[in-house]
Amino acid sequence: MGEEPAEARLTGPVLVVGAGLLGTSIGLALRRHGVEVLLRDVNPQNVTIASSVGAGVDAAHASTTADVALVVVAVPPDHLADEIVAALEAGDAWVTDVGSVKAAPLEAVSARVDRDRLAHYVGSHPMAGSERSGPFAASSALFDGRPWAVTPHSDANPAAVEAVTALAALCGATPVILGPEEHDEAVARTSHLPHLLASLVAGRLADAPPAHLALSGQGVRDVTRIAAGDPALWQQIIAGNAHAVSALLTDVREDLDELLEAVGSGDRARVAALLQRGVEGTAAIPGKHGGPAQPTAPVYVVVPDHPGELARLLADAGDIGVNVEDLHIDHDPGRPVGLVELAVAADRADFLRESLEGRGWTSHR
Repeated sequence: MGEEPAEARLTGPVLVVGAGLLGTSIGLALRRHGVEVLLRDVNPQNVTIASSVGAGVDAAHASTTADVALVVVAVPPDHLADEIVAALEAGDAWVTDVGSVKAAPLEAVSARVDRDRLAHYVGSHPMAGSERSGPFAASSALFDGRPWAVTPHSDANPAAVEAVTALAALCGATPVILGPEEHDEAVARTSHLPHLLASLVAGRLADAPPAHLALSGQGVRDVTRIAAGDPALWQQIIAGNAHAVSALLTDVREDLDELLEAVGSGDRARVAALLQRGVEGTAAIPGKHGGPAQPTAPVYVVVPDHPGELARLLADAGDIGVNVEDLHIDHDPGRPVGLVELAVAADRADFLRESLEGRGWTSHR
């Protein structure tokens, strides 16, 4: 992490406006490469916290901000346009934002600045985050290996595009060039719709009887995990991308109507067809390094619920020579043990299970 990525260069300090999760994480990531970072936030406490963890220095205490090379606007969606315009009018720095929606802020900014100023702005969006928020949740590794959309418009200065692309690379992400509208359609499908549907499923649990919730397994946790995101932030995101999200919700409503009819009529073939579409969609999600998803199989291992046991299990899997692609942990409410699900290459699952049993673990497929 100490070496600067090839061809990723910024010619001066970076000003980060908004010292929350993303802004502070950007500061931490840039500081790994020795980039000077200035921080600004309407909440002074956020700047104090971000500075204390090493994300940069308070811009109010900097001797000058005139030589800033890039301004990164990392504020809630409703405030993006105002802060982008303010940054464009403050000087000649390149300006980007890291909001979840790109077309609406671009339209709002375009109506308020001339084309010469607008040429300094290129939107972007790192596909990384957390259910937690604020500078205490930040991490210098938040963007490592993650896609980072860079969304130039037709009037964007190529040097601005290069600066924003360098930002993404320095933060450890993989830059992906998309048009603003194409970006919004993509995130509606891969981020915004999943969040809304997870919220609907999780909402069915809020008033559930405790006896029902006692049967909760990893499946319901997988489906509902992202529903824990901040509702105040997410309503802004959805409002900013309403057109694309509405179109997808309409498609889902049609699927739901078909599923209701199929279940109600006992038409197993139609239910199976809808389930198969889900299998096909899951398989379409890219695997590691952007390549095709590789088939995996679960190996379930009973793990005593005390310190060191999970580390021992993973160490044994490593010694056996099987790479763990993913893992989930289910805690048994009646016993001091957990059930760990190890996702491994399908052709290695039986070998791992047998090898773990040979080392004293209780496992099954």
